[in-house]
Amino acid sequence: DKEYCIVHNRSWTPLSQTLDAALQYPLVNMTSTLLCNDSGVSPDVVKDKALVVMRGVCDFGQKLLIAQNLGAKYLLIVTSTMSQHSFPYRYAKVHIPLALMRYRDFLEALQVFDDDMQVKLYAPIRLKIDPSIAVMLLIAIATVVLGGYWSGACERDQLNSGTGRHGGGESKEENGELVLYSPLKVIFFVTLMCGMLVLMYFFYNILVYIIIGIFCLASASALFSCLDPLFILISVPFSSFSIRNWNLSVRSLILAAVCISITVVWGVYRNEDRWIWILQDFLGIAFCLNFMKTISLSNFKICVILLSLLLAYDVFFVFITPFFTKNGVSIMVQVALGPDASGEKLPVVMRVPQFSAWPLNLCGMQFSILGYGDIIVPGLLVAYCSRFDVWINSRKKIYFVSCCIAYLLGLIMTFAVMLLSGMGQPALLYLVPFTLITSAAVAGYRREMRQFWSGTTYEVLDSSREPLLPGVLPSNPDPSLASLPTFYSVTVP
Repeated sequence: DKEYCIVHNRSWTPLSQTLDAALQYPLVNMTSTLLCNDSGVSPDVVKDKALVVMRGVCDFGQKLLIAQNLGAKYLLIVTSTMSQHSFPYRYAKVHIPLALMRYRDFLEALQVFDDDMQVKLYAPIRLKIDPSIAVMLLIAIATVVLGGYWSGACERDQLNSGTGRHGGGESKEENGELVLYSPLKVIFFVTLMCGMLVLMYFFYNILVYIIIGIFCLASASALFSCLDPLFILISVPFSSFSIRNWNLSVRSLILAAVCISITVVWGVYRNEDRWIWILQDFLGIAFCLNFMKTISLSNFKICVILLSLLLAYDVFFVFITPFFTKNGVSIMVQVALGPDASGEKLPVVMRVPQFSAWPLNLCGMQFSILGYGDIIVPGLLVAYCSRFDVWINSRKKIYFVSCCIAYLLGLIMTFAVMLLSGMGQPALLYLVPFTLITSAAVAGYRREMRQFWSGTTYEVLDSSREPLLPGVLPSNPDPSLASLPTFYSVTVP
């Protein structure tokens, strides 16, 4: 027994949902004819059997009616291109199943079984709720939590070392970080994204290779940035040497070689859907973590502007652009999944195979996907909340924890709406309101909205206490702190 992929239109004649329930018939190989007419075909040869013919120039309805009149039970049409668009309309007089089969699959079947074949046609059920959604949820929330925590830890290290500027951008830029503190920069950034997406729509077959090259370089650098602190943490002993005043360590060279090798493997085998999704998700997680750590939003005002603009961007390119495209498919979907004419896909999504769709994977791997932007964009707000917790010395990390929970709930809402509606959703439509409203609510409840909005940071000298307003004396100062200043200092960047 061997299974092959077929394309079948369920609106014509339904198939059995399980292999055991499907009826089995002998297969008659008539690929030497197109079956555009019944001349030269004996009814005794095809009666109560499955018939396979070549595609040819006549339409499917004509072939079906001829096969049905000859007494055939199934009609298989061998073709080099399989698509649901090959079924333009339904023929009311037809009651036998029709399916398309790939030409190379039929040639393989002939080599395995010769001409003495029995055939069954069935269409397995696809579950609406697939376990891959849980895996995708875990990947997304883990990446956001780790990225936010890493950003906060770096901020604390800078403050402890005395190089931090309490939200300012100079020292961060010296460390290779980019701080977005100007609304004009945010607007320019979003406009650039819109222009790039439109260019990708019109020049996909050219720009896709440029994006793949950029992703290889960026993901290798991001992977090195993520793994290097782990090597330092476990204190792996490696020697160092210098070349022209450059201090190099064997550890860094080995790690760089490993990161480049992993990226090269992905680049070479990027179209092997069976297993390369694991490597792409691994590199994608590193890319998102490094992005959240490298790009900093200076205050909540910038967060609101950026996330609101990207929410409008996401909704427009998913829901509005189908009215302007020729095939009625949104620009976002066509760019993310790639056109049918090209086998190349943009490495901009996390992919997890749908575990309940293994029979359908014969026709191509079925994936649940989540865009990098649906992790990075809310992740930038989570990272800002984590840094703000450091600035106010919050031991419970109230902003960071609250924003992570809001992200999780927003993601669950996204998947719930997707399952109920049966169509893909712009995740930012749910993630942005959940995270922004939750963060603002926490700041309002704690009466810290002014500091949270403007990015004003203040140090708390006693880390065991909740911070007071700048310049306010504690009502009952701790005698053990008599030697320390009793006021709280504020620094405005």
